[in-house]
Amino acid sequence: MKTIAAPQTLVTAAPLDIEPSAAELDAIDQEMPLIRAEVELLDAQIMTIDHPANELDERRIRRARRRVLAARRALANTTANEVA
Repeated sequence: MKTIAAPQTLVTAAPLDIEPSAAELDAIDQEMPLIRAEVELLDAQIMTIDHPANELDERRIRRARRRVLAARRALANTTANEVA
């Protein structure tokens, strides 16, 4: 019995030795307060997955949402000031 197979060359991804540029690192640093606030909100929401939210959980989520909104506002104002 003959085996039929198409000749194939190996396909490998090019090694990724690419480091983030200074501008990309600056952008990440600028967005870090928002990222942290979003992680805190996610943590607060995850804590309430397995049980009904009590008053303390609701307050924790509200505070986390306010922090996210404040961080978004601060980031938008910073970005708007840099553009203007």
